[in-house]
Amino acid sequence: MVVLVVISSAASAQTPENPLKTRAELTNYEETSRYGDVVRFFNQLQQRTSLMRLENFGASHEGRTLPLAILSEPPIAQPREARDSGKPIVFILANIHAGEVEGKEAAQHLARRLLTGDLRPLLKKVIILVAPIYNADGNERICLTNRVPQNGPIGGVGVRENGQGLDLNRDFIKLEAPESVALVRLFNAWDPHVTVDLHATDGSYHGYHLTYSIPLNPSLNQNLLDYHRAKLMPALVRAMRARHNFRTYYYGNFSESPESSKKTSEPRAWYAFSPQPRVGYNYFGFRNRLSILTEAYSYLDFRRRIEVTEAWVEEILRYSAAHAEEIRRLTRRVDEETIKEASQGPFRRIGVEYRPKALPKPVEILVGKVTKIRNPNSGQMMTAMLEDQVTRVKMLDFGLFEATRTVPTATAYLFRREKGLQVVLDKLLAHGITVEELTAAAALEVKIFHIEEVTMKQKVFEGHHEVTLKGSYENEKVEFPPRTLLVRCAQPLGLLAAYLLEPESDDGLVTWNFLDSFLEKGKVYPIYKLTKEVRLPSKVIQ
Repeated sequence: MVVLVVISSAASAQTPENPLKTRAELTNYEETSRYGDVVRFFNQLQQRTSLMRLENFGASHEGRTLPLAILSEPPIAQPREARDSGKPIVFILANIHAGEVEGKEAAQHLARRLLTGDLRPLLKKVIILVAPIYNADGNERICLTNRVPQNGPIGGVGVRENGQGLDLNRDFIKLEAPESVALVRLFNAWDPHVTVDLHATDGSYHGYHLTYSIPLNPSLNQNLLDYHRAKLMPALVRAMRARHNFRTYYYGNFSESPESSKKTSEPRAWYAFSPQPRVGYNYFGFRNRLSILTEAYSYLDFRRRIEVTEAWVEEILRYSAAHAEEIRRLTRRVDEETIKEASQGPFRRIGVEYRPKALPKPVEILVGKVTKIRNPNSGQMMTAMLEDQVTRVKMLDFGLFEATRTVPTATAYLFRREKGLQVVLDKLLAHGITVEELTAAAALEVKIFHIEEVTMKQKVFEGHHEVTLKGSYENEKVEFPPRTLLVRCAQPLGLLAAYLLEPESDDGLVTWNFLDSFLEKGKVYPIYKLTKEVRLPSKVIQ
């Protein structure tokens, strides 16, 4: 479709003599930017500097181009230049949920400060990519009835889903939205060392201005997980308190503790969300990169939500600049360890079932209070944070996950070119995973998975009935013809490949119905596991 950009009255009030401002600023934070406002803001910003390249990295379901701003000093245009620069690449992803709009506004503010203001020195040390309005279609569905309890903007916000009705933050494995395919293509090209995914939460009434998450899947590289929790996040929390006076903590929600019936002194517990890579902050971890989810507190007023989001990203940029070589060294090491484990063993085990795990000791969680205020535009009641009414309550923090069942990955996975399996190849390539094909026949000792139970959820989620398998493995010698597809785990994305291909994975291609025609009790799963390092005649599929 052709998308027409309509110039708003707020945006048209800008002149060359006036400072470049966002729609939120021009309306005293009563409104959020429309798609045309964001595009115009970055176009005008580009006219004022040589340090930003503005391009599009894809298009939405409804045909809106997705802008990408590339900020650096000296300026760069290509991923190869970024890799050769020796600088870490930080990617800012805003507006994946278009009802959570403060990230979109903060991204504009930060770009302005980086190019024309106080943050400009950072561009000499960090390359910054900004996707300011990822869910462009959802953004244009601004309405007063969306996210009504949220404390502004009183002019309304967009919707969570994209133009297809898909949640883009549940699409990182199945890649069914054009936006998701384009975003992962961007990752394949630029390979950012740090990704910041900007949201707002309308969940429990806590006492934080912003909560955050890091990758939570325990199957990920332990050095990557430890760096997040032991070094990166504590530094950011200290900076937010010292430099900006904002309270922050790990993202979660209150829930009754499993121990609450026995321990009346601990009536509640704090629970993190999910370890599955369908969600962005975990998916980026499966790409062996640092990943931070931010959740501004939606009961904080709109202006303050923008301010806390902007401050949080600012501190991530400052940290990345100050620890540039350390970050590059970490991600390089994690890639190398992934390759080494797959080629030399012992094989990495990945979880196929998980449960929440509490931190070793109870922690003090800030419990907040709210009040109701009326939206003058809609007449409906919004919920407002009482910033000074915060109580510290000691409780269990289920901020981790542990695998209750694991399976070993393989040296490589093999599957034949046959009807129904083209989608497997397509998805692997879309994720940037290297796939080879045999150039000659090979008889190999492999593990085959016998399907003993197929369970399909009745409830539809994101257009799918999620599937789980149970079964058992058997060693067998199998003849594989030329052009059989081979996916080695000795590659940087090898762990992601295993998560996609394992039959019992809790969030793989089986989960999302891509292999349904092969899944029946008594059948053999069509993807085979090679568990020995074998020299095979093959070539990479381009």
